[in-house]
Amino acid sequence: MQLIKKIFVFPRIIYFFIPILIISFFFTNLPSSAVEIGSIKFIGEATLPKGLILKKTEVGGLSGITYDTKKNLYYAISDDRGQKGNTRFYTLKIDLSKGLLKKGGVVPVSVTTLLNENDKPFPPGETDTEGIALTNKATVFISSEGDVGKLINPFIKEFSISSGREITTLPIPNKFLPDKNGKQGIRNNLAFESLTITPDEKHLFTATENALIQDGSPAKANIGSPCRILQYNLLTNQPEQEFLYQTEPIAPFFNVTGKFASGLPDLLALDNQGHFLSLERSFTGLGFAVSLFQVSLEGADDIHNIDSLLAVDSQNIKPAQKKLLLDLRTLDVLLDNIEGLTLGPKLPDGEDSLILISDNNFNSLQRTQILAFKIKIETPLIRLLRRLVPNLNR
Repeated sequence: MQLIKKIFVFPRIIYFFIPILIISFFFTNLPSSAVEIGSIKFIGEATLPKGLILKKTEVGGLSGITYDTKKNLYYAISDDRGQKGNTRFYTLKIDLSKGLLKKGGVVPVSVTTLLNENDKPFPPGETDTEGIALTNKATVFISSEGDVGKLINPFIKEFSISSGREITTLPIPNKFLPDKNGKQGIRNNLAFESLTITPDEKHLFTATENALIQDGSPAKANIGSPCRILQYNLLTNQPEQEFLYQTEPIAPFFNVTGKFASGLPDLLALDNQGHFLSLERSFTGLGFAVSLFQVSLEGADDIHNIDSLLAVDSQNIKPAQKKLLLDLRTLDVLLDNIEGLTLGPKLPDGEDSLILISDNNFNSLQRTQILAFKIKIETPLIRLLRRLVPNLNR
């Protein structure tokens, strides 16, 4: 009799898990199956020494960063336009082995010069490299804002990590390209700062930091700007869709300088269904305001067939959805010009890490600042199990 009871215990376990498996299947295949950030915790700050020289180049202008899980290394792009050295990216080591980022925990280990299609370094003034995203082919995609004043187009190119050689160039839709009349295209220094690739490596996303000229005004005090998120299919290397992203209006506080800048410097794909972290950064006259948002393209309208948002009723366009995750001004940290973000390694407790990095503009008054966070990324299945088992992970 005891043997018969033991035989029937196993099917009961199966009966318990079958509904969960069925529900999880539907959850993960529904459009609403958003990956969400359940929590975020600041775990440390580090800065690089001012004027740090590595292989005859000044380490600075680090405006984008990406993480190599296989090598436990980071690649950070410099936006130097050739004034301090060739167009380049740096390889960094960031020590999170204790679950914290401590002073001295970031070390640049090498520098890679980018080579153009002729296997030559890019001429000075031809690039303004801002975004970087790693592939599983030992290559990185890198974005450049170009130079509107010189009618130098922005670009998104793929480069070899080992040699720095150019491999692929993605086509840029005409609406983004500057023209000599100044009536369309990107604004100078407000173009493709962001770059990210989905985990399945089927899509690449970038976005304008501020509105295209024909889409609206750049960000001003208390006024946001309508940016465009641009999606590429990496199986065809062609642009596919575009989405409206509205930056937040920022109120300057005690702006004695009269200077103001605000925009979208980076995106980070969390899954393959159009869910991201976005980074918005503003200079307010008395320092920097930096915020992290959870972003979803769920329900957002594809606007790639609209050449000018000013020529249509943009009120009827559904933009990307946003939810504030963290206003970094609430941290006990003096913020610098944060422009890049990437997921890092798993921390000792199993949670994910997030790294932010600042562009010091090669300015002696600024710092290359690296901020680390612990984040809990929750899938629909995890959220379902949390509802069924309230004490899960507590």
